[in-house]
Amino acid sequence: MPDAGSDLRTSLDDGVLRVVLDRPHVLNALTAAMADDLGALLEDTVGRDDVRCVVITGTGAAFSTGADLSGDDAHEHFDVTALDRANRIIRGIVRLDQPVLAAVNGVAAGVGCSAALAADVVVAAESASFLLAFARVGLMPDGGATATVAASVGRARAMRMALLAEPLTAQVAYDAGLVTHVAPDAEFVATVDRLARRLASGPPLALAAAKRAVNAATLDGLDAALERERTGQALLLRTADVAEGMRAFSEKRRPVFRGE
Repeated sequence: MPDAGSDLRTSLDDGVLRVVLDRPHVLNALTAAMADDLGALLEDTVGRDDVRCVVITGTGAAFSTGADLSGDDAHEHFDVTALDRANRIIRGIVRLDQPVLAAVNGVAAGVGCSAALAADVVVAAESASFLLAFARVGLMPDGGATATVAASVGRARAMRMALLAEPLTAQVAYDAGLVTHVAPDAEFVATVDRLARRLASGPPLALAAAKRAVNAATLDGLDAALERERTGQALLLRTADVAEGMRAFSEKRRPVFRGE
């Protein structure tokens, strides 16, 4: 479990392991330590008989806005190790026998969006939104999103999200088949609790077998996608466009990309 100083909060109740991303002042942007803790937690949950369902959610206005790109010259501190941390989280979610429920309480962007969409059940509050924001800073989608989004909504919608970096409302995401449930904000917590307890009380062997079979049928190319994303991002991280995109993000202005 994360230590007391971690930006992850966890609790276990009646078989439901709740994992809360807890950096609301920066919209739950993931630090390296936070990503490491989440990846390790997912791996350590393998084989635990006391955990029947995992719920991942955020505090405040966001689920997670992805990697923390704050500060000057963020591009100098953001490298391929960040991708390895993200891939560890995605693999942890997909490979876990227990069902994983993403409770998307607010905006899910960047690798925060990727992580949410890798979950088995995705419950979105009505006010939540989903955004593959990578192109806004000169990057490509990662965290397996090139596979999971296309598997859920098809090539055309996946291209629109990846290339135009347009946010989707919770209702549009639901109508497109990207998430499993949408709940009015006032009913969101109760809906998540009801579904989590239903999963936790279900037949664990059957749920694990079903999860493996569906993922094998729809995400057979996930590992290859993660490696393609890693290679692509590693190249992009060396470009002037990414440096410009991250500086513009920090300075809250529109970037000027030159293809360099």
